Amino acid sequence: MLQFESHAVHQKIRNNGNNKMEITLLVKAIIGLVVILGILVFILVLPKQTNKKQKTKLAVRDPKAPKTDLDSLRHIIRNRMASKKELKEALDLVIKHHGKIPQRLGSKINPQFDDYMEILIMICRHPNTDKNIILDFDKQLRSLNPEYKDEINDSITRGLDSRSI
Repeated sequence: MLQFESHAVHQKIRNNGNNKMEITLLVKAIIGLVVILGILVFILVLPKQTNKKQKTKLAVRDPKAPKTDLDSLRHIIRNRMASKKELKEALDLVIKHHGKIPQRLGSKINPQFDDYMEILIMICRHPNTDKNIILDFDKQLRSLNPEYKDEINDSITRGLDSRSI
């Protein structure tokens, strides 16, 4: 019986030793996972912060730079409250960035010419335009696009004819 009791005591000691080893292993595994999670969060958050800084720097660099895409310029020209100065600046940007109309498609005009026709009609109908603005834009557009000379002239005529008196 004594032997059985000593055997039972040895079992408890071994179990306590195993439990301590299991707990130590479990704690080490949890610490390892927390470290790995921390590294992943650091890697994922750091690039986002640098991207935000770069985006804000880009936004700060060009706050007053005018938009030069054709839709933005048409929006300015379409605005009935735009001043003569704004109209002139928008038309100068159209000539500077979009002055060349794409080539004809055989004997047909390019469908993108409709955008220019719309601009011509809008400047003719705008309440704050004058003859100098219309004539300057017409002259510059014709000099850059001699193959569309007749179509430009027709658009100017349509715009002037549609102007309310």
